[in-house]
Amino acid sequence: MIPELCFRRASQESEPSHTLSLPSLYIIAQGSKVAALAGESFQIDPGTYMVASVHLPAIGKITHASPQIPYLSLQLTLTPDVILDISKKSSPGKRGETGRGIIVNPSTPPLLDAVLRLVHLLDTPSDIEILAPLFIREIFYRVLQGEQGELIRPFAVIGSYAQGISNAIHMINRDYSKPLVIEELAKKVSMSPRSLHKHFKRVTAMSPIQYQKMIRLQTARRLLLTEGLDAATAGFRVGYESPSQFNREYARLFGRPPMKDIHHLRGSLLDP
Repeated sequence: MIPELCFRRASQESEPSHTLSLPSLYIIAQGSKVAALAGESFQIDPGTYMVASVHLPAIGKITHASPQIPYLSLQLTLTPDVILDISKKSSPGKRGETGRGIIVNPSTPPLLDAVLRLVHLLDTPSDIEILAPLFIREIFYRVLQGEQGELIRPFAVIGSYAQGISNAIHMINRDYSKPLVIEELAKKVSMSPRSLHKHFKRVTAMSPIQYQKMIRLQTARRLLLTEGLDAATAGFRVGYESPSQFNREYARLFGRPPMKDIHHLRGSLLDP
């Protein structure tokens, strides 16, 4: 078992799914998928790979899959310490340009070769402890050498705007149910409110307030589905003071009022 590595298989195309994209490398071996971030779409297929540098509330949809040709993908968790160490050795540390938190690049033979070697380690578990860290390091080295590698490096560089935004995202995810005061958040990440807003939007395609709203609504949906809460309780749990505002914003994001949405979700999970 390689803790950083996970796989997904699907035999049919999917409905749009709201997820919190983890900082990871995503590679599709077969089929294709579209990821949407605040209305911006990213197409991923076997000729490309995607990197999410921070936690992002994205919408994913598998667009090509069938029982005969199933969708197959893998996800490799991004490790900031590895990125930082590689960056120090291959490029001097600098603040860098802040870019979108999701990038899609063409795959390269050296990158895919390193990924295959990592996957093949699952056949020889005794080799994983020694070789997996080396192969993972090589994989992210290849990613950093890619067309948009310079947009990934700053997320691991201490003092960069990108790392400041990464820290801000972590704080919002940790305290999503609490009121968000931009001036306080900016101070915690050593940025001015104006700079925080500008760079946050570059990375996530949304403002900090919009980001928090997405996290709150996605969390509420999960609570409704898994804990059987009523809509008002779920709304209060994630930080809403007004049930009507919660219902309105929930329906705007997911297309249905809370309880109708959960009923629809449960029905779709029961479908063969």
